[in-house]
Amino acid sequence: MWRAGLDRALSHLGLTSAQYGVLAALHGLLSGASRPSQRELADFVGLEPMFVSKLARTLQRKGLVERRVHRTDPRALQLTVTADGIRVLTAARKIVVELEERRLAPLGGKRSRRRIDFKETLAVLLRERKGRGYTPPDKEGTH
Repeated sequence: MWRAGLDRALSHLGLTSAQYGVLAALHGLLSGASRPSQRELADFVGLEPMFVSKLARTLQRKGLVERRVHRTDPRALQLTVTADGIRVLTAARKIVVELEERRLAPLGGKRSRRRIDFKETLAVLLRERKGRGYTPPDKEGTH
């Protein structure tokens, strides 16, 4: 449901939720002064390298990403976000934040105590399901 809504909201920018996720992750990695390869980006976002390659090619065709041969490994491609990519990403981020706020409104918003308690409860349940023990949250209510 979230992804479908996000796809609809981002469609006027020419992005899907998957393309947005890869573009945002790439931009974040580039902020750390690294120039990741497609493989490194795939590892970072937890997607199959072939799927990330397909998304990167699509983003390249749209002029949002540049793919260049890696300086030291001719089999690898390094990725960077173009100026148009940053412009589209900035607009997309505003949409994503707005949608997230609307989605979390029934819990009192992103920073509400109720949402934080709910998140902690879900984390506990997920850890228990995976057979891990309970780890109390830090003082600010985040993990």
